[in-house]
Amino acid sequence: MSHAMGIERKRKLKEEPSSTIFLLSAALFFIITTLVGLLVAVKFVFPEFMGNVPQLTYGRLRPLHINGVLFGWLLGADMGLVFHLVPRLCGNKLWSEKLGVFTAVLFDLIILGAVFTTTSGYTQGLEYAELPLPLDVGVVVAWILFGVNVFATVWTRKHEKIYVSLWYIMGAVIWTAFVYLTGNIAVEFFPGVNQANLNWFYVHNAVGLIFTPLGLGIAYYFIPKAAQAPLYSHRLSMVGFWSIAFIYVWTGAHHMLHGPISQWLQTVSILFSVMLVIPVWTVVLNFFGTVAGRWDHVRQDPVLKFLMAGTTFYVLTCFQGPMHSLRTVNAIVSKTDWIVGHAHMAVLGAFSFFAIAGALYAIPLLASRPLHSVKLANQSFWLIFTGGLVFFGGLWIGGFMQGLQWNQWTIPFIDTVKFMRPFWIVRLFSGLFVYVGIFLVFYNLVRTFTGEPATERQPAVPAVGA
Repeated sequence: MSHAMGIERKRKLKEEPSSTIFLLSAALFFIITTLVGLLVAVKFVFPEFMGNVPQLTYGRLRPLHINGVLFGWLLGADMGLVFHLVPRLCGNKLWSEKLGVFTAVLFDLIILGAVFTTTSGYTQGLEYAELPLPLDVGVVVAWILFGVNVFATVWTRKHEKIYVSLWYIMGAVIWTAFVYLTGNIAVEFFPGVNQANLNWFYVHNAVGLIFTPLGLGIAYYFIPKAAQAPLYSHRLSMVGFWSIAFIYVWTGAHHMLHGPISQWLQTVSILFSVMLVIPVWTVVLNFFGTVAGRWDHVRQDPVLKFLMAGTTFYVLTCFQGPMHSLRTVNAIVSKTDWIVGHAHMAVLGAFSFFAIAGALYAIPLLASRPLHSVKLANQSFWLIFTGGLVFFGGLWIGGFMQGLQWNQWTIPFIDTVKFMRPFWIVRLFSGLFVYVGIFLVFYNLVRTFTGEPATERQPAVPAVGA
């Protein structure tokens, strides 16, 4: 029996190696780069910690953490899940597995190169765009190869109708190309305020037009799968897709309110930021409507736990965004730790939860065996969820009070730094909870591929490893 399972697993690996490479390498980058984030949190409490080693200073570890989580983990995992679900939605195999494997290996080499350049201090010095030009060119090449594989698979599909996940994925391929080229290459040719405007266009739309459509495309696929229910409304899903396409691109300038940019551009960014409630609520209604009447599945199934918690965090994130784009609120929270909590809830709380759920669903299929431990997956969920809530909440509260102090010119700046120390201690310990949960996710996925099945009784939920 075990010999037969081994043969089946090798057969699956041969069928979908590109998806497997992307997912497992992304999970490895996840635990490494979140460990770097934990070291950054330590430095907030103990600023001199490892400060004598140039490669371990805050200015080098922070871009390593950010780029590693955004691109090494989240984008890599999303690409692996796209290679997994697109063929299934098209009714045929991936157009070229060889091209997919080459893309995965190239992408991983780029991430390893980014580790070297960021720790060496060789960066462009722009937020989210620290990778030097040679690595940027590599990312562009990898993305073109990825896009060719996706569109060729869709073009040769056997199923006539295009499910909403494919709309989001194809949109993300196009939008990512435009956003990345603007924020990493074109930005170098525009100095001063124009460069800042392009940079914040990229920073905001890295989330809005890269990770949002990829994350939602993944969630639109896995939520009906895990809930064993049809999508609540295809029409709503298309309203959400097209509203993101037309609204999100104008919102980046709200990071520069009260700055040296045109008032009309600030006003436009506020208006479109508030309009984001349209795609957000269509997504939320669709996801919760799909799961309605099946909440018993959520209690048992860690995949659905991650998906629905990610949906909840997505709502909160997209409520905060329009609110802090308002001038009166922005005057308090802009550039404070409140923004840090907001950004972590988007990347970790929403889109990483979607990616983790997809990996927990897909890896058992790729390995041709059940998930190693459903119990461990549930425990990892509660660790990340609880730690994340404390992490986000502590920075929201501390950041808002920090902003109020910044607006009082009688308070010395160093006093506002001392005031934040208790909140940074909370950030450190809650981050430790999150990291333990992430490590358990990685261990569970690796054991699913390489270890023996867990001995505990598995819940009768077909979503996990069905």
